[in-house]
Amino acid sequence: MTRMVRDFFEVEDRVSLDRLIDQLAALRDQLPEGAADAKVQMRGDDVFGRTLTVSYLRPLTAEEAARDARYAERGSRLSIAA
Repeated sequence: MTRMVRDFFEVEDRVSLDRLIDQLAALRDQLPEGAADAKVQMRGDDVFGRTLTVSYLRPLTAEEAARDARYAERGSRLSIAA
């Protein structure tokens, strides 16, 4: 099974509706091969402000998979002495 990573993209604070639609369409077209479960969420609060966040799952890159495998191997040999 391929391990997936969640990536995020935040939309600018104040944009016109046309620009927002253009940005979302461009983002959809640029999603990497194998991307899944794309969601748009509004995050934040009244004090710090709100942002639109697009998140999606993507497979690990070759570099990330190599790093992940290297640390997984080390993790099996680590022990905590009491």
